[in-house]
Amino acid sequence: MTDKSSLAAGSLAGALARPQSSAARGLWSSRWVFFLAATGSAVGLGNIWKFPYITGENGGGAFVLVYLACILTIGIPLLMAEVMIGRAGRQNPAGSVARLAALAGASAHWRKVGWLGAFTGFLILSFYVVIAGWALAYVPATLGGAFSGADAAASTAQFDALLADPLRLVLYGSAVLAVTMLIVGLGVRDGLERALRFMMPGLFLLLLGMVGYAAIAGDFARGAAFLFVPDFSKLSAEGFLLALGHAFFTLSLGCGAMMAYGSYLPKGVSIAKTSLLVALADTTVALLAGLAIFPLVFANGLEPGAGPGLIFVTLPIAFGQMPLGQVFGGLFFVMLVLAAVTSTISLSEPGIAWLNERFGVSRTRAVLLTGAVLWLMSLASVFSFNHWADYQLFGHTFFDSMDYLTANWLMPLGGLGTVLFTGWVLQKEAVREAIGIAQPGWFNAWWNLLRYGTPVAITLVFLNLIGVL
Repeated sequence: MTDKSSLAAGSLAGALARPQSSAARGLWSSRWVFFLAATGSAVGLGNIWKFPYITGENGGGAFVLVYLACILTIGIPLLMAEVMIGRAGRQNPAGSVARLAALAGASAHWRKVGWLGAFTGFLILSFYVVIAGWALAYVPATLGGAFSGADAAASTAQFDALLADPLRLVLYGSAVLAVTMLIVGLGVRDGLERALRFMMPGLFLLLLGMVGYAAIAGDFARGAAFLFVPDFSKLSAEGFLLALGHAFFTLSLGCGAMMAYGSYLPKGVSIAKTSLLVALADTTVALLAGLAIFPLVFANGLEPGAGPGLIFVTLPIAFGQMPLGQVFGGLFFVMLVLAAVTSTISLSEPGIAWLNERFGVSRTRAVLLTGAVLWLMSLASVFSFNHWADYQLFGHTFFDSMDYLTANWLMPLGGLGTVLFTGWVLQKEAVREAIGIAQPGWFNAWWNLLRYGTPVAITLVFLNLIGVL
């Protein structure tokens, strides 16, 4: 190694292992708060809305088993890499990647990995607030008894009426966006941290309460068996790859959120241990959501493979037929809103931090500008359900196109870029010290998985998308 490359490697090792304090940016006050923040980012509509319905569509237990394997072997290594890049760079995702690339003597083009993540998070947020708005609209509707005694036709009509009403969709989606921007605008300590200290414990308590209700009012034994007893005859190759893709979505990987949150992580906190705890909490929430939903579905003779309508069409039927269904149904949708907002604030942070640090825009102005653009973009998703339903982009509505593009292409692509940058650009020993895995055997296993296993898995996702598999 030349003197110049030795100097670069030494500087990189220092940045990775001993990140600057960056007090001006603000830091999480403790490891516990970062755990709440990162878990809040991971826990969202993907856990409580998407995971149950894709599990139902793919046969239950076998899909869950594959999904857990994907979280362990693919999701956690990538999560650790993203948090490490954020903490070492102490900037927005693009800035952090650019700083580490410069210290490693690598091309400045690597910063595009950070740009892609922030851009992906921005696109997701533009339609995510619309879905969160559905959940918010269902809170007063369920508490008010709109689904009491409703059958499948009535419940479907309620949901269709919501989608056909752009004013209601804009109203509820805008409310979610306004709350998000208010929290993010207050900064790390006064906004993000204070909100998450309340929201995450509240979310867990509501979820445990819903599981208890399902145990009493639902067919808990059948629901648990569906979720945990694998039947591999019901799992297709498509289901396997869907489980892999959902591991990205549920942990907020490839969208800049974990890099942004990692940039506020204090020195001395083990990235490896904290990432494991975040993945464990996120997976626990998904499984608890299944235990809260499937017993109610089976007890009422409903179909677990109802698809995206499982939460907004099928489940309200169950609440409408059960004792105290109005109350617990309303609480369920309150929980869904809380889960959504903990994710929306993390998805908005990368772009706001980029405007603030790259162009010197004050945080308040960055929030206002970001919120205005997101609001305008959300209108396209709103209108794709009604006024623009006949206008399609590559054979899909605008909403479906954004969902497909981000979940199936941009997030895995951002994850692939992060893996290649960490595993093939950064020095191994510098990464080992930064990650915090003391045992050489465990670190080598993680390192080889990151360098070889994860890229192969992501490539399989892309090959499946283009029809090769």
